[in-house]
Amino acid sequence: MSRTVKVVVDAMGGDLAPAEPVKGSVLALEECKELEIILVGKQELIEAELAKLSYDKERLSIVNATEVIITGEPPVQSIQQKKDSSLVVGLKLVRNGEADAFVSAGNTGSVLVGGQVIVRKAKGVLRAPLAPLIPTAKGVSLLIDCGANVDARPEHLVQFATMGQAYMETMLGIEKPRVALVNIGAEEEKGNALVKETFPLLKENSEINFIGNIEARDIPSGYADVVLTEAFVGNVILKLYEGLASTLIKKIKEGMMSSTRGKIGGALAKPALKATLKDFDVDIYGGAPLLGLRGLVVKTHGNSKDTTFKNSIIQCIKFTESDLNGTINKRLGLSQ
Repeated sequence: MSRTVKVVVDAMGGDLAPAEPVKGSVLALEECKELEIILVGKQELIEAELAKLSYDKERLSIVNATEVIITGEPPVQSIQQKKDSSLVVGLKLVRNGEADAFVSAGNTGSVLVGGQVIVRKAKGVLRAPLAPLIPTAKGVSLLIDCGANVDARPEHLVQFATMGQAYMETMLGIEKPRVALVNIGAEEEKGNALVKETFPLLKENSEINFIGNIEARDIPSGYADVVLTEAFVGNVILKLYEGLASTLIKKIKEGMMSSTRGKIGGALAKPALKATLKDFDVDIYGGAPLLGLRGLVVKTHGNSKDTTFKNSIIQCIKFTESDLNGTINKRLGLSQ
């Protein structure tokens, strides 16, 4: 690592705050020696959690923020009215260059609005998409957009495709990542107005390795490296992924415990099964970056636990070291 990376963690964001963000931050410090963390939130509550833990006090600091934006608050109103919230204060640290990245499990709408209003989009970026990695049979794919732009237009999706390719090349080293457009069929003439208008734009763009449409059932097989869609469909795909994975794990465990034979077979298969199921745990891949901004903002789901926070923080180190934002801007022909 060439330099210390400074990550701001919203200690008040999420269903399990401040305990899990704080524990996750400490785990990240233990794993990465050239990392500094700024915990933002109500200082007395953060200090109470830190008192239970052992950590390097030289690499962790607290910035007090007296307000909290809770789930369900109107995003624009919350950003405008709660100037001393952990979310707003944390995003300003990134905007002002006092930190490299911001991680939050808080109010999704407020994170999205705050990222675009406070940190701001790079000049020329039409929309900033959320882009999580999702597990597949061949490794991972990038799902873009998964929740930021439900009213996207064709030109937005073309930019998302370019961002997605830059991400997979820069972060995973995949040469010419395959981009596929989510649709209800493989045929070019199928779909709603958005995908019908987007298809030819992608097909004609020589800079994008567009392989056509992808149906939802083909996503888990790893048919494409970049799974391209607008936020409504993308969010449905992501939530189905999360729900199906947890349900399958539960049913497998119930099946193995339902009989003596199942218990014996389960004991024998447990090591291999555990390793396989781990690959389909979305939490190990960290959070979803909001791409196309002038700084780095990562959103993780509301019920994130310490391991998810740790992985999201470490993810920020990789983003920063690889200059992902700079690479995206170059691919789009933009300047920050």
